[in-house]
Amino acid sequence: MVDARRVVVKIGSSSLTTAAGGLDADRVDALVDVLAKHEDREIVLVSSGAIAAGLAPLGLVRRPTDLARQQAAASVGQGLLLARYTASFARYGRRVGQVLLTTYDTSHRVHFRNARRTLEQLLAMGAVPVVNENDAVATDEIRFGDNDRLAALVAHVVRADLLVLLSDVDGLYDGDPRRPGARRLETVGGPEDLAGVELGSAGRAGVGTGGMVTKVEAARIATGDGIPAVLTSAVHAADALAGRPTGTYFRATGPRSAGRLLWLAHASSPRGGVTLDPGAVKAITEGGGSLLPAGITAVDGDFAAGEPIELRDETGRTVARGLVNFDAREIPLLIGRSTRELARELGPDYEREVVHRDDLVLMRA
Repeated sequence: MVDARRVVVKIGSSSLTTAAGGLDADRVDALVDVLAKHEDREIVLVSSGAIAAGLAPLGLVRRPTDLARQQAAASVGQGLLLARYTASFARYGRRVGQVLLTTYDTSHRVHFRNARRTLEQLLAMGAVPVVNENDAVATDEIRFGDNDRLAALVAHVVRADLLVLLSDVDGLYDGDPRRPGARRLETVGGPEDLAGVELGSAGRAGVGTGGMVTKVEAARIATGDGIPAVLTSAVHAADALAGRPTGTYFRATGPRSAGRLLWLAHASSPRGGVTLDPGAVKAITEGGGSLLPAGITAVDGDFAAGEPIELRDETGRTVARGLVNFDAREIPLLIGRSTRELARELGPDYEREVVHRDDLVLMRA
Protein backbone atom coordinates (compact mmCIF):
# COMPACT_ATOMS: atom_id res chain seq x y z
CA MET A 1 0.00 0.00 0.00
CA VAL A 2 2.80 2.42 0.89
CA ASP A 3 4.57 1.71 -2.41
CA ALA A 4 1.45 2.15 -4.55
CA ARG A 5 2.18 4.93 -7.04
CA ARG A 6 -1.12 4.95 -8.92
CA VAL A 7 -4.25 4.69 -6.79
CA VAL A 8 -7.94 4.63 -7.64
CA VAL A 9 -10.08 6.00 -4.81
CA LYS A 10 -13.84 5.48 -4.81
CA ILE A 11 -16.12 7.53 -2.54
CA GLY A 12 -19.81 6.77 -2.01
CA SER A 13 -22.77 9.14 -2.03
CA SER A 14 -23.45 8.75 1.67
CA SER A 15 -19.95 10.01 2.48
CA LEU A 16 -20.41 13.23 0.50
CA THR A 17 -24.05 14.21 0.89
CA THR A 18 -26.89 14.36 3.37
CA ALA A 19 -29.85 12.01 3.38
CA ALA A 20 -32.06 14.95 2.32
CA GLY A 21 -29.88 15.58 -0.72
CA GLY A 22 -27.23 18.19 -1.39
CA LEU A 23 -23.46 18.15 -1.12
CA ASP A 24 -21.75 18.51 2.22
CA ALA A 25 -18.91 20.93 1.38
CA ASP A 26 -17.02 20.07 4.55
CA ARG A 27 -16.98 16.37 3.69
CA VAL A 28 -15.78 17.08 0.16
CA ASP A 29 -13.03 19.34 1.47
CA ALA A 30 -11.98 16.74 4.05
CA LEU A 31 -11.55 14.12 1.31
CA VAL A 32 -9.63 16.51 -0.94
CA ASP A 33 -7.39 17.51 1.98
CA VAL A 34 -6.28 13.88 2.18
CA LEU A 35 -5.91 13.26 -1.55
CA ALA A 36 -4.11 16.49 -2.39
CA LYS A 37 -1.33 15.83 0.11
CA HIS A 38 -0.18 12.78 -1.88
CA GLU A 39 1.67 14.75 -4.53
CA ASP A 40 4.00 11.82 -5.20
CA ARG A 41 1.09 9.69 -6.33
CA GLU A 42 -1.23 9.62 -9.31
CA ILE A 43 -4.79 9.48 -7.98
CA VAL A 44 -7.96 8.78 -9.93
CA LEU A 45 -11.11 9.66 -8.01
CA VAL A 46 -14.28 7.70 -8.75
CA SER A 47 -16.99 9.74 -7.09
CA SER A 48 -20.64 8.98 -6.57
CA GLY A 49 -22.97 11.75 -5.48
CA ALA A 50 -24.35 13.30 -8.66
CA ILE A 51 -27.92 12.10 -8.20
CA ALA A 52 -27.87 12.79 -4.47
CA ALA A 53 -26.49 16.29 -5.05
CA GLY A 54 -29.32 17.06 -7.47
CA LEU A 55 -32.18 16.07 -5.14
CA ALA A 56 -32.53 19.23 -3.06
CA PRO A 57 -32.12 21.70 -5.97
CA LEU A 58 -34.97 19.91 -7.78
CA GLY A 59 -37.18 19.79 -4.70
CA LEU A 60 -36.95 16.01 -4.33
CA VAL A 61 -37.04 14.72 -0.77
CA ARG A 62 -35.63 11.28 -1.59
CA ARG A 63 -33.86 9.45 -4.38
CA PRO A 64 -36.44 8.79 -7.14
CA THR A 65 -37.09 5.25 -8.30
CA ASP A 66 -37.86 6.05 -11.93
CA LEU A 67 -35.02 6.41 -14.43
CA ALA A 68 -36.17 9.72 -15.95
CA ARG A 69 -36.07 11.63 -12.64
CA GLN A 70 -32.79 9.95 -11.68
CA GLN A 71 -31.30 11.22 -14.93
CA ALA A 72 -32.67 14.72 -14.28
CA ALA A 73 -31.18 14.74 -10.78
CA ALA A 74 -27.86 13.52 -12.17
CA SER A 75 -27.87 16.23 -14.83
CA VAL A 76 -28.22 18.94 -12.17
CA GLY A 77 -26.06 17.27 -9.56
CA GLN A 78 -23.09 16.35 -11.76
CA GLY A 79 -22.30 20.00 -12.43
CA LEU A 80 -22.56 20.84 -8.74
CA LEU A 81 -20.34 17.89 -7.84
CA LEU A 82 -17.60 18.80 -10.30
CA ALA A 83 -17.74 22.47 -9.33
CA ARG A 84 -17.26 21.53 -5.68
CA TYR A 85 -14.27 19.31 -6.50
CA THR A 86 -12.79 21.99 -8.77
CA ALA A 87 -12.98 24.60 -6.02
CA SER A 88 -11.70 22.25 -3.35
CA PHE A 89 -8.67 20.99 -5.31
CA ALA A 90 -7.90 24.57 -6.41
CA ARG A 91 -6.95 25.31 -2.79
CA TYR A 92 -3.89 23.13 -3.49
CA GLY A 93 -3.27 24.38 -7.00
CA ARG A 94 -4.56 21.14 -8.49
CA ARG A 95 -6.76 20.78 -11.57
CA VAL A 96 -9.50 18.23 -12.07
CA GLY A 97 -10.91 16.67 -15.21
CA GLN A 98 -14.34 15.12 -15.52
CA VAL A 99 -14.69 11.67 -17.11
CA LEU A 100 -18.22 10.28 -17.45
CA LEU A 101 -18.57 6.64 -18.49
CA THR A 102 -21.24 4.09 -19.32
CA THR A 103 -20.76 0.37 -19.77
CA TYR A 104 -20.67 1.02 -23.53
CA ASP A 105 -17.35 2.79 -23.00
CA THR A 106 -15.78 -0.24 -21.34
CA SER A 107 -17.56 -3.06 -23.15
CA HIS A 108 -16.42 -1.95 -26.62
CA ARG A 109 -12.70 -2.33 -27.23
CA VAL A 110 -12.20 0.98 -29.11
CA HIS A 111 -14.03 2.99 -26.44
CA PHE A 112 -12.07 1.11 -23.75
CA ARG A 113 -8.80 2.24 -25.34
CA ASN A 114 -10.10 5.80 -25.70
CA ALA A 115 -11.04 5.92 -22.01
CA ARG A 116 -7.56 4.68 -21.11
CA ARG A 117 -5.88 7.33 -23.27
CA THR A 118 -7.97 10.12 -21.74
CA LEU A 119 -7.24 9.05 -18.18
CA GLU A 120 -3.54 8.51 -18.89
CA GLN A 121 -3.26 11.97 -20.46
CA LEU A 122 -5.01 13.67 -17.55
CA LEU A 123 -2.60 12.00 -15.12
CA ALA A 124 0.41 12.87 -17.29
CA MET A 125 -0.65 16.54 -17.22
CA GLY A 126 -0.96 16.56 -13.44
CA ALA A 127 -4.76 16.68 -13.29
CA VAL A 128 -6.96 14.57 -11.03
CA PRO A 129 -9.50 12.60 -13.09
CA VAL A 130 -12.93 12.62 -11.42
CA VAL A 131 -14.83 9.65 -12.82
CA ASN A 132 -18.53 8.95 -12.48
CA GLU A 133 -21.13 6.93 -14.31
CA ASN A 134 -22.90 9.04 -16.90
CA ASP A 135 -26.24 8.77 -15.10
CA ALA A 136 -27.77 11.62 -17.08
CA VAL A 137 -27.89 9.53 -20.26
CA ALA A 138 -27.34 5.92 -19.19
CA THR A 139 -30.28 3.57 -19.59
CA ASP A 140 -30.92 0.47 -17.53
CA GLU A 141 -29.30 -1.61 -20.28
CA ILE A 142 -26.00 0.30 -20.27
CA ARG A 143 -25.53 1.12 -16.59
CA PHE A 144 -22.79 -0.18 -14.33
CA GLY A 145 -25.40 -0.23 -11.56
CA ASP A 146 -23.00 1.04 -8.91
CA ASN A 147 -19.73 2.94 -8.78
CA ASP A 148 -17.95 0.18 -6.87
CA ARG A 149 -17.82 -1.99 -9.99
CA LEU A 150 -16.97 1.07 -12.07
CA ALA A 151 -14.03 1.81 -9.74
CA ALA A 152 -12.70 -1.73 -10.12
CA LEU A 153 -12.89 -1.47 -13.91
CA VAL A 154 -11.21 1.95 -13.85
CA ALA A 155 -8.44 0.44 -11.72
CA HIS A 156 -7.89 -2.05 -14.53
CA VAL A 157 -8.12 0.60 -17.24
CA VAL A 158 -5.34 2.71 -15.68
CA ARG A 159 -3.32 -0.27 -14.38
CA ALA A 160 -3.56 0.97 -10.80
CA ASP A 161 -1.40 -0.32 -7.96
CA LEU A 162 -4.17 -0.04 -5.37
CA LEU A 163 -7.95 0.36 -5.14
CA VAL A 164 -9.37 2.19 -2.10
CA LEU A 165 -13.11 1.89 -1.49
CA LEU A 166 -14.42 4.53 0.91
CA SER A 167 -17.82 4.05 2.50
CA ASP A 168 -19.83 4.90 5.61
CA VAL A 169 -18.73 1.60 7.18
CA ASP A 170 -15.18 1.06 8.44
CA GLY A 171 -14.63 -2.31 6.82
CA LEU A 172 -16.14 -5.70 6.08
CA TYR A 173 -17.82 -7.39 9.06
CA ASP A 174 -18.93 -11.00 9.42
CA GLY A 175 -22.45 -9.71 10.14
CA ASP A 176 -24.39 -6.49 10.59
CA PRO A 177 -21.85 -4.11 12.23
CA ARG A 178 -24.67 -2.56 14.27
CA ARG A 179 -25.20 -5.86 16.07
CA PRO A 180 -23.18 -6.70 19.19
CA GLY A 181 -20.47 -9.26 18.52
CA ALA A 182 -20.02 -8.49 14.83
CA ARG A 183 -16.33 -8.88 13.94
CA ARG A 184 -14.43 -6.83 11.37
CA LEU A 185 -12.30 -8.83 8.96
CA GLU A 186 -8.85 -7.25 8.84
CA THR A 187 -7.62 -9.23 5.82
CA VAL A 188 -9.28 -11.20 3.05
CA GLY A 189 -6.97 -13.49 1.12
CA GLY A 190 -9.53 -15.31 -0.99
CA PRO A 191 -13.11 -16.61 -1.20
CA GLU A 192 -12.53 -18.99 1.69
CA ASP A 193 -12.20 -16.02 4.06
CA LEU A 194 -15.73 -14.90 3.16
CA ALA A 195 -17.41 -18.17 4.11
CA GLY A 196 -20.30 -17.42 6.46
CA VAL A 197 -20.03 -13.64 6.03
CA GLU A 198 -23.38 -11.81 5.78
CA LEU A 199 -23.18 -9.08 3.15
CA GLY A 200 -25.57 -6.16 3.64
CA SER A 201 -27.37 -4.06 1.05
CA ALA A 202 -27.39 -0.29 0.47
CA GLY A 203 -25.90 2.11 2.99
CA ARG A 204 -27.62 3.71 5.92
CA ALA A 205 -28.09 7.13 4.36
CA GLY A 206 -30.32 5.80 1.60
CA VAL A 207 -28.85 7.96 -1.17
CA GLY A 208 -26.59 5.38 -2.83
CA THR A 209 -27.19 2.23 -4.84
CA GLY A 210 -24.41 -0.02 -3.61
CA GLY A 211 -23.88 -2.08 -0.50
CA MET A 212 -21.33 -4.47 0.93
CA VAL A 213 -22.10 -6.99 -1.82
CA THR A 214 -21.00 -4.57 -4.54
CA LYS A 215 -17.88 -3.58 -2.62
CA VAL A 216 -16.77 -7.16 -2.13
CA GLU A 217 -17.46 -7.85 -5.81
CA ALA A 218 -15.39 -4.81 -6.77
CA ALA A 219 -12.55 -6.05 -4.58
CA ARG A 220 -12.81 -9.48 -6.23
CA ILE A 221 -12.58 -7.96 -9.72
CA ALA A 222 -9.51 -5.92 -8.71
CA THR A 223 -7.64 -8.55 -6.73
CA GLY A 224 -8.27 -11.28 -9.29
CA ASP A 225 -5.91 -9.48 -11.65
CA GLY A 226 -3.25 -8.34 -9.26
CA ILE A 227 -4.64 -5.11 -7.74
CA PRO A 228 -5.00 -5.15 -3.93
CA ALA A 229 -7.92 -3.28 -2.39
CA VAL A 230 -8.75 -1.58 0.89
CA LEU A 231 -12.29 -1.07 2.17
CA THR A 232 -12.74 1.46 4.94
CA SER A 233 -14.76 4.50 5.95
CA ALA A 234 -14.19 7.94 4.44
CA VAL A 235 -12.97 9.31 7.78
CA HIS A 236 -10.09 6.81 7.62
CA ALA A 237 -9.01 7.71 4.09
CA ALA A 238 -5.71 9.15 5.33
CA ASP A 239 -4.86 5.90 7.11
CA ALA A 240 -5.65 3.83 4.01
CA LEU A 241 -3.42 5.92 1.74
CA ALA A 242 -0.62 6.04 4.32
CA GLY A 243 -0.60 2.27 4.66
CA ARG A 244 -1.70 2.28 8.28
CA PRO A 245 -3.93 -0.59 9.45
CA THR A 246 -7.55 0.29 8.78
CA GLY A 247 -10.68 -1.33 7.44
CA THR A 248 -10.36 -4.56 5.48
CA TYR A 249 -7.42 -5.31 3.23
CA PHE A 250 -8.07 -7.57 0.22
CA ARG A 251 -4.88 -9.25 -0.97
CA ALA A 252 -4.22 -9.63 -4.69
CA THR A 253 -5.12 -13.19 -5.65
CA GLY A 254 -4.05 -13.35 -9.29
CA PRO A 255 -1.28 -12.15 -11.58
CA ARG A 256 -1.42 -9.06 -13.76
CA SER A 257 -2.98 -9.73 -17.13
CA ALA A 258 -2.52 -8.04 -20.46
CA GLY A 259 -4.81 -5.06 -20.99
CA ARG A 260 -6.69 -6.86 -23.75
CA LEU A 261 -7.43 -9.80 -21.45
CA LEU A 262 -8.53 -7.50 -18.60
CA TRP A 263 -11.02 -5.92 -20.93
CA LEU A 264 -12.17 -9.30 -22.17
CA ALA A 265 -12.71 -10.69 -18.66
CA HIS A 266 -14.27 -7.73 -16.89
CA ALA A 267 -15.58 -5.17 -19.36
CA SER A 268 -16.57 -6.86 -22.58
CA SER A 269 -20.21 -7.66 -23.46
CA PRO A 270 -20.36 -11.02 -25.25
CA ARG A 271 -22.89 -11.17 -28.10
CA GLY A 272 -23.35 -14.93 -27.80
CA GLY A 273 -21.50 -18.10 -26.99
CA VAL A 274 -20.64 -21.70 -27.76
CA THR A 275 -21.13 -24.87 -25.74
CA LEU A 276 -18.12 -27.18 -25.36
CA ASP A 277 -17.84 -30.89 -24.76
CA PRO A 278 -15.97 -32.05 -21.61
CA GLY A 279 -12.74 -32.67 -23.51
CA ALA A 280 -12.65 -29.13 -24.86
CA VAL A 281 -13.43 -27.68 -21.43
CA LYS A 282 -10.52 -29.60 -19.94
CA ALA A 283 -8.15 -28.60 -22.75
CA ILE A 284 -8.96 -24.93 -22.22
CA THR A 285 -9.16 -24.77 -18.42
CA GLU A 286 -6.34 -27.17 -17.58
CA GLY A 287 -4.20 -27.50 -20.68
CA GLY A 288 -4.00 -23.90 -21.86
CA GLY A 289 -5.29 -24.90 -25.26
CA SER A 290 -7.18 -23.07 -27.98
CA LEU A 291 -10.80 -23.83 -28.86
CA LEU A 292 -11.04 -26.02 -31.95
CA PRO A 293 -14.22 -26.73 -33.93
CA ALA A 294 -14.20 -30.38 -32.87
CA GLY A 295 -14.89 -29.42 -29.25
CA ILE A 296 -18.04 -27.38 -29.94
CA THR A 297 -21.50 -28.87 -29.52
CA ALA A 298 -23.77 -25.82 -29.93
CA VAL A 299 -23.76 -22.09 -30.72
CA ASP A 300 -26.11 -19.22 -29.88
CA GLY A 301 -26.28 -15.47 -30.41
CA ASP A 302 -25.50 -13.14 -33.28
CA PHE A 303 -21.84 -12.21 -33.38
CA ALA A 304 -19.21 -11.37 -35.96
CA ALA A 305 -15.62 -12.54 -36.24
CA GLY A 306 -13.43 -10.62 -33.79
CA GLU A 307 -16.17 -10.07 -31.20
CA PRO A 308 -16.13 -11.48 -27.64
CA ILE A 309 -18.14 -14.63 -26.91
CA GLU A 310 -18.68 -16.89 -23.91
CA LEU A 311 -17.33 -20.43 -23.81
CA ARG A 312 -19.65 -22.61 -21.72
CA ASP A 313 -19.64 -26.17 -20.43
CA GLU A 314 -22.59 -28.52 -20.89
CA THR A 315 -24.30 -27.19 -17.73
CA GLY A 316 -24.30 -23.63 -19.13
CA ARG A 317 -21.53 -22.38 -16.84
CA THR A 318 -19.21 -19.85 -18.48
CA VAL A 319 -15.66 -21.17 -18.22
CA ALA A 320 -13.96 -18.60 -20.45
CA ARG A 321 -14.40 -15.63 -22.77
CA GLY A 322 -12.62 -15.20 -26.05
CA LEU A 323 -12.41 -13.31 -29.31
CA VAL A 324 -13.96 -15.53 -31.95
CA ASN A 325 -12.48 -16.03 -35.41
CA PHE A 326 -15.76 -16.86 -37.19
CA ASP A 327 -19.23 -15.36 -37.54
CA ALA A 328 -22.09 -17.02 -35.65
CA ARG A 329 -23.65 -18.17 -38.93
CA GLU A 330 -20.43 -20.02 -39.92
CA ILE A 331 -19.96 -22.02 -36.73
CA PRO A 332 -22.81 -24.55 -37.25
CA LEU A 333 -20.88 -25.75 -40.32
CA LEU A 334 -17.80 -26.36 -38.15
CA ILE A 335 -19.28 -28.08 -35.10
CA GLY A 336 -17.59 -31.34 -34.18
CA ARG A 337 -15.24 -31.39 -37.17
CA SER A 338 -11.46 -31.36 -37.35
CA THR A 339 -9.61 -28.39 -38.83
CA ARG A 340 -7.94 -30.70 -41.37
CA GLU A 341 -11.30 -31.94 -42.61
CA LEU A 342 -12.65 -28.39 -42.82
CA ALA A 343 -9.59 -27.22 -44.74
CA ARG A 344 -10.04 -29.98 -47.32
CA GLU A 345 -13.73 -29.22 -47.79
CA LEU A 346 -13.95 -25.42 -47.31
CA GLY A 347 -10.43 -24.15 -47.94
CA PRO A 348 -7.29 -23.20 -45.96
CA ASP A 349 -9.01 -20.30 -44.17
CA TYR A 350 -10.88 -22.86 -42.07
CA GLU A 351 -7.76 -24.62 -40.79
CA ARG A 352 -7.61 -22.49 -37.66
CA GLU A 353 -8.91 -22.18 -34.13
CA VAL A 354 -12.39 -20.88 -33.33
CA VAL A 355 -10.77 -19.02 -30.43
CA HIS A 356 -6.98 -18.84 -30.14
CA ARG A 357 -5.54 -19.29 -26.65
CA ASP A 358 -3.88 -15.87 -26.83
CA ASP A 359 -7.35 -14.31 -27.24
CA LEU A 360 -8.95 -16.28 -24.44
CA VAL A 361 -9.31 -15.64 -20.71
CA LEU A 362 -10.57 -18.08 -18.06
CA MET A 363 -13.45 -16.92 -15.91
CA ARG A 364 -12.88 -17.54 -12.22
CA ALA A 365 -15.71 -19.18 -10.33
